[in-house]
Amino acid sequence: QVHVAQSGGGWVQAGGSLRLSCTASGDTFDMFQVGWFRQGEMKEREYVAAIRWDAGNTYYADSVKGRFTISKDIPAKTVYLQMDRLEPEDTGVYYCTVAGARYEYDYWGQGTQVTVSS
Repeated sequence: QVHVAQSGGGWVQAGGSLRLSCTASGDTFDMFQVGWFRQGEMKEREYVAAIRWDAGNTYYADSVKGRFTISKDIPAKTVYLQMDRLEPEDTGVYYCTVAGARYEYDYWGQGTQVTVSS
């Protein structure tokens, strides 16, 4: 089992920045990838970004490419999502998720609210 704890988020005006953190604990020895998803009000959950745990690969949704940066601190078992030039459309609950040995996102954080005002 992997426990996923999130922090960060909050309220910001359009054009501002926020940083989200995601720390994994428990059976983390076979972590494969960490991803971020978000869900806006009345919207379906959508993929935002991901990072390979054992390599340097990063992946982004087109809607955030060039504005968001995903990074990791391996000793701290923490992944960060730096969000710059935020837009009202970025508003939603952001979830961190970990893919382990099954290569599927089996472990999810509690979610954190991000609100961007125009």
